[in-house]
Amino acid sequence: MAHIESGGSGRKTSLELNLVPFIDLMSVLITFLLITAVWSQVSMIQIGSSIYGKKTDTAPAPPPPDADVVLKLEVKAAGYFLTVGKQLMSLPLIDNDYDEAGLVAQLEKAKQQYPNKVDAVIMMQDEIPYERLIKGMDGLLKSGFTSISVATGGPN
Repeated sequence: MAHIESGGSGRKTSLELNLVPFIDLMSVLITFLLITAVWSQVSMIQIGSSIYGKKTDTAPAPPPPDADVVLKLEVKAAGYFLTVGKQLMSLPLIDNDYDEAGLVAQLEKAKQQYPNKVDAVIMMQDEIPYERLIKGMDGLLKSGFTSISVATGGPN
């Protein structure tokens, strides 16, 4: 603590400056800065490589011919929308519930068409519960798409 004594004509003045609240404030501000700085740059998360093993340091294999085909699963309030290449498939809600079995069936058909395809992108609107994202990812994993990217779904 800081301590100042000034005396003049026999009178002592003592002033103590308490630095503990200032240090507490600075530690909270630094923590807040670090947390917001890290998460403001994340727009897509790759989860496939961390779950299914480490990558080897060998030379990368040439991409399979199915690598150019886009497989995108959109989770919306109206149901699932699956895009495989240029083909768009709609899986609407059944009795106000998402069609999980239909999704897996369509994903397995896509896997049969493109057996070397392992990557997929899943997108979700902000107002949809997080559980729907997990169910969509589970459907992709069950169908053999092990490299899943999560992206923002946008305002649609």
